[in-house]
Parts: sequence; structure tokens; C-alpha cells
Amino acid sequence: MAQIAPDTLLPSDRMVQQTLDGEITQIHRGQQYAEEGDTFSIEDVTFEVVDVEERTLGDLTDEDARAEGHRDLEHYRQTLERAHEGFEWDDDSEIVRHRFERRE
Repeated sequence: MAQIAPDTLLPSDRMVQQTLDGEITQIHRGQQYAEEGDTFSIEDVTFEVVDVEERTLGDLTDEDARAEGHRDLEHYRQTLERAHEGFEWDDDSEIVRHRFERRE
């Protein structure tokens, strides 16, 4: 278990704020950036990574998209396409889900 910087998992200030506001409780990344039990702090609030799981883009659901601060899976897909030049959605692409919870 390690203390990590918030931007290790959350690549934008907007996402950091949405996490602090409770709108984001997980993030999928192209590789593993944390382990279960790792913690990060935003302002004076600590979050703990409670689950790390390998998945594929095809595994994602609307619920996953909402947990990452999006309206639905289509909105999530559009965001990825805008954020990553040349990105093409491939259901078989491997990703890693990092789920985290606020600790008081």
C-alpha cells in the first residue's frame, strides 16, 4: 500500500474536482496505475483504491460511464475520442478499472 498523487489516476483538474464532489468513483486507464489499498488525498480528503480489475472496452456499461462522471457509455466514448487523437473504440482493447472510495 502506497500514498500516490491524485494525478496518477486522475489526469485532469476537472476529474480531481469531480472525485472530490463524489461524481467520480472509478477510472479506467490503459494500464494499472495503482494497487488495492493505495491511497491519495485531495485537499484534506483521503481516498482508498478498493478494487483494481483488468477489463476490456467491451465490458463497459452505462453504470461504469456514470461512475466516471459521464451521462452514459456513448458520452464516455465521445470523450475518449476527443481526448486521444486517433483513438478508435475497440471492444477487445484491454483496460484497467481503478475503483476508489472516500475515507473519513
